Amino acid sequence: MPNIHQTAVIEDGADIHPSAEIGPFCVVESGATIHEGAVLKSHVAVAGKTTIGKGTTVFPFASIGHAPQDLKFHGEDSEVIIGERCVIREHVTINPGTEGGGCLSKVGNDCLIMIGAHVAHDCLVGDNVILVNNATLGGHVIVEDFAIIGGLSAVHQFVRIGAHAMIGGASGVETDIIPFGSATGNRAVLAGLNLTGMKRRNFPREEIHALRNGYKQLFSHEGTFQERTVKLQQNFPESEVVRQVVDFINGESKRGFCQPS
Repeated sequence: MPNIHQTAVIEDGADIHPSAEIGPFCVVESGATIHEGAVLKSHVAVAGKTTIGKGTTVFPFASIGHAPQDLKFHGEDSEVIIGERCVIREHVTINPGTEGGGCLSKVGNDCLIMIGAHVAHDCLVGDNVILVNNATLGGHVIVEDFAIIGGLSAVHQFVRIGAHAMIGGASGVETDIIPFGSATGNRAVLAGLNLTGMKRRNFPREEIHALRNGYKQLFSHEGTFQERTVKLQQNFPESEVVRQVVDFINGESKRGFCQPS
């Protein structure tokens, strides 16, 4: 039998792996799935069709899978999927998807979601993402792998945050942030590239140089933004990181792109 504290409330229909741990005063509703080695510390509330992955730890007073804060939600069959080895700290809220966004909110593997952070309906969060204390994702936000959202920051609905991007604390982000971009302020502007993050993750020196030169070209004043994007791909055909930025820009954007001040 799973290690379930006697004060926990587990509804019929909840699927809990025998190696999972459910601490005092947790509530796990019918339809939830708690995988191998997952830990709910205490006072954790898990509702609806929620999956918590292998080895993930959820700290007290987190609320996962309860109805989204969207007036258009009418109880449709939606879900939350949380990946493996995540750490979800106190008072985090993660809401399920809605019909208008595919009925899915997802957090990838190896993420750290710090105290009081909020992941709204239909958000798709990649692997190795960090949301610092009280960071807030509006609905339909996409956060790609290794991005970091600083504390007290707010990300507008439908914004995309590119891989390895860094958002400074207390920022208001209302436009897409390119991969490897560093943005800060209210409203946020690009302050350069997240070169420190690239070095920590052992990106080759030549890739860092290519991206720095590509960044200068992309945000020069010659031609339109789209024309500069085409030239960027032509001028750095061998660079994987530049290609990643170009692919991001060519993807669907509903909010436009964050620019330097």
